[in-house]
Amino acid sequence: MATYLDRILARHREVAERDDRDLAELTRRASRCPPERGFTAALRRSDGLAVISEIKRRSPSKGGLNEGLDPAALAAEYAAGGASCLSVLTDEEFFGGSADDLRRARGACDLPVLRKDFTVSPRDVCDARLMGADCVLLIAAALDPAELVELHRSAVDLGLDVLVEIHDEAELEVAVAAGATLVGVNQRDLVTFQVDHERALRMASVIPSGVVRVAESGVRGVDDARALHQAGYDAVLVGETLVTSPDPAASIRELRGRPDARHR
Repeated sequence: MATYLDRILARHREVAERDDRDLAELTRRASRCPPERGFTAALRRSDGLAVISEIKRRSPSKGGLNEGLDPAALAAEYAAGGASCLSVLTDEEFFGGSADDLRRARGACDLPVLRKDFTVSPRDVCDARLMGADCVLLIAAALDPAELVELHRSAVDLGLDVLVEIHDEAELEVAVAAGATLVGVNQRDLVTFQVDHERALRMASVIPSGVVRVAESGVRGVDDARALHQAGYDAVLVGETLVTSPDPAASIRELRGRPDARHR
């Protein structure tokens, strides 16, 4: 059965196949970018559960979420609420995002930024560095093991951190073999779109020690966040809950279990 990921990947691979930019020149340009901000390090420094706050206008499964959002203003609110990092959707066709969204968000605060997109080629990795990302997403379900190794190595060579997204034990094995030190467990089923919290709770116990653990998708509030933290997750990546919140900063404080705190 075809999934939404299959459709998106088919489009991204089609675009990648037509991309004839000189890879060596792109790599040279990317390697000259300013130092990145340290995405994984920011998560490790968090005192308690870290929150990766996402800037997302819409999704294929939910439609419009906050299509008119201001990336800079939202990033500043996230920082004020105590977020450790940002995640910015840059896919335009399916999510309404852009590289400009990432640049504007990063320019509004000092938080490290993940380029949330569907990385399928070394040119995609270079583009992430060139637009100012500090971390790139690699989805294990979207890549064969050799591709994952190649793209992970390319990103690290350019100074990027890498969030490897997995869904199960088999994908975890591939991620670890590729050298992943930052692993995200996507709780959303790729076929049914349903959130499976038990998946995340199960996977937390088998991710190797020393690997930073991130729970993705379906974090609806403080109860979900608390359960994931107790299961062993270092961070949660939260999108829909925050972009639809009337007070994103307060929502982040609640997710961290500190509703009365003010970030300084």
